[in-house]
Amino acid sequence: MSIIKRIALFLFVNIAIIVLISTIVSIFGIDTYYLKPNGLDLTALAVMSLLWGFLGSFISLFLSKWIAKTMMGVKIIQNASNHQESKIFNIVSQISEQQGIKMPEIGIYDSAEINAFATGWSKNNSLVAVSSGLLNEMNDDEITGVIAHEMAHITNGDMVTMTLVQGLLNAFIIFAARAVAYLVQILMGKDREEIGGFSYWITSILFEILFGVLAAILVNIFSRWREFEADLGGAKIVGKQKMIGALKKLQTTIDRIDTSKQQASFSNFKISNRSGVLALFSSHPPLEKRIRALEKNINIS
Repeated sequence: MSIIKRIALFLFVNIAIIVLISTIVSIFGIDTYYLKPNGLDLTALAVMSLLWGFLGSFISLFLSKWIAKTMMGVKIIQNASNHQESKIFNIVSQISEQQGIKMPEIGIYDSAEINAFATGWSKNNSLVAVSSGLLNEMNDDEITGVIAHEMAHITNGDMVTMTLVQGLLNAFIIFAARAVAYLVQILMGKDREEIGGFSYWITSILFEILFGVLAAILVNIFSRWREFEADLGGAKIVGKQKMIGALKKLQTTIDRIDTSKQQASFSNFKISNRSGVLALFSSHPPLEKRIRALEKNINIS
């Protein structure tokens, strides 16, 4: 699965929910109250934008585990049936007990890619999944480092934090899209009393998509910062060297191509990263920066 497809899927999930909510409220006329004969009621529009923005973000959060299992073909481990399953089950179990959280669901997905992710709507209702490629390529210490990193995302509450950030940006997207669409209608020569209906709706949707893509850049800036925090958290849980060892192993495998047609990398918390222009849409900072940050940290051993 190419990086373009991965970015497209990540953007699609959030933008699609915003567009769906916008369509529903437009069909039922729920959002027309901010359109006044003398112009936009910006206060009413702001309140509506906040409500729909956070609703869309929390819908994404509550669906996150289901989407992961469905789109990535994650096989949930109920009872470990082999050495690999026992290994990750024991690591997650030990860290969960140590951190005082409920045991997450544990899953494996079929992929040559060396990767893992965590998702879920709370610390005590989460999912940790690793790729088959990661299990085949990494040793026990490296796997422990990767899982500790993902568990740190859970204990740090990163899923909820990212949801709140996305909710604020969703609200801005909805507000800005409707305000700009209103201005476009004015520039097209429509009277204020005539603005509304299909033309205004479709213009709003187009701007929501555009602003949604731009907002994804801001979300991923925040996400990259959280990655450093998860690395630090993972190092505190299992030790700096295991965390650094896992990241260095990833450096040697980062360019591996996953040819699975079913693979879809949509999670904010996947390990992989990219450089260049596409780095703007990357949820992770370069591995060399992450390794350097850990090596320079003298407060963990």
